[in-house]
Amino acid sequence: MEPAASPVVPPVPPAADDQAVRHHYPLALRKASFGAALKLFGQTLPYALARFGILLVVTVVTIVWGIATFGGAAWTGEKIHPVVGWGWMAVGCGVYGWAWHFIVRYALYLIKCGHVAVLTELVTRGQVGNGGEGMFTYGKRVVTERFAQTNVLFAMDLLVEGVVRAFNRTLDWVAHLLPIPGMQGLMKIVQAILYSASTYLDETIFSYILARNEGNPWQGGRDGLIYYCQNAKPILKTAIWVVILDKVLTVVLWAIMMLPALLVTQWIGGAAGGWAIVIAVLFAANARSAFLEPLFLIMVMTTFHVSVENQPINLEWDARLTSLSGKFKEIKDKAAGWVSAKPASGAT
Repeated sequence: MEPAASPVVPPVPPAADDQAVRHHYPLALRKASFGAALKLFGQTLPYALARFGILLVVTVVTIVWGIATFGGAAWTGEKIHPVVGWGWMAVGCGVYGWAWHFIVRYALYLIKCGHVAVLTELVTRGQVGNGGEGMFTYGKRVVTERFAQTNVLFAMDLLVEGVVRAFNRTLDWVAHLLPIPGMQGLMKIVQAILYSASTYLDETIFSYILARNEGNPWQGGRDGLIYYCQNAKPILKTAIWVVILDKVLTVVLWAIMMLPALLVTQWIGGAAGGWAIVIAVLFAANARSAFLEPLFLIMVMTTFHVSVENQPINLEWDARLTSLSGKFKEIKDKAAGWVSAKPASGAT
């Protein structure tokens, strides 16, 4: 397939009234690096542990639900009537799907928002709140005070993802960023890099909105997307390392989790050994989600903040993204609607 033409990043013009630095916030982190990301992850480890605990509880509930739903469907289908069995399964799947979408997913999202709020404070000010406030207390306070904006970000997620993917499809220079000679033609790697950048950008934009104290989340989302386009190369370079680290650390994590399970399987065998492997797989998946993904998010987030520091916004990207994606136009329309319905306060 012939690659699409690459949009050459336009030069940043001198700052003007409509093309000025859209953000004025301090930055305690002077350099984005893996070491800096690892330090921030360590400072906010309690959030990762809380997420891991919730995921483990959800896993146990899922196992119990699976036994009750499928086992109950088989039993009622055999003892009563097949229609009853199918009905039992339909109700069980419906209840679980509803609980996951409206309760578990949203609860995990709120925890993530609290984590991002704490990380933003550490990146911009070097401490959480006034220095005497606990990170969970601070995260809960920010999410509560900005509850309407937090819900907007939950809705904005798919729009941001759509805009970023539409922009990323226009890039044909990403393969040349690969640090491994002779791999420029492997489009799967390129696609993984682009996917990694888009995966963590919605949380990064939320951090940007918090850092600049933006009262209009849709406006902050619009500006954040433009700044991403202006700084696509450094962010995608970070995404390369995210892909590499993801593969390496995931293999290590799975090895740590699977080794005891394999030993149990060899020692006990039978159904117990099979359950040991299933549990190990679930633990590995939960550990990756709770520990590795936040680390990768921090890497992308810190690269973004360092890259956009004191950088004038180039509104040529506004027109380009508007023509490229209808979702970007939708974000702009919602930003205008938010201003008329609820004037922004606190944005600088």
